[in-house]
Amino acid sequence: MSALPNCPKCNSEYTYEDGSMLVCPMCAHEWSPAAEAEAAEANVIRDANGNILADGDTVTVIKDLKVKGSSSAIKQGTKVKGIRLVHDSANGHDIDCKIDGFGAMSLKSEFVKKI
Repeated sequence: MSALPNCPKCNSEYTYEDGSMLVCPMCAHEWSPAAEAEAAEANVIRDANGNILADGDTVTVIKDLKVKGSSSAIKQGTKVKGIRLVHDSANGHDIDCKIDGFGAMSLKSEFVKKI
């Protein structure tokens, strides 16, 4: 007998398979194991090279970035230490950080690479 995962909604251990779906008899929640794996993969934030980023990583900016409201730009090669990931950002900026000379700001992960 294969070990089925607990229900993601109520954490009940009495789940069962119904075709390609998993069902919880306690709360009647139905889910697809494949969709659950895709959702977990969707929450992963990757840098420009495809490396997975984590809170506290150090990254390097890969191109000059204009800063709104400032006459200067963040230069290519700028090192950013101790990043914090933001998963539900409405504007696409998924990294919060502090950059020397600029202060607190948000960056898009597509413009950085992990060191």
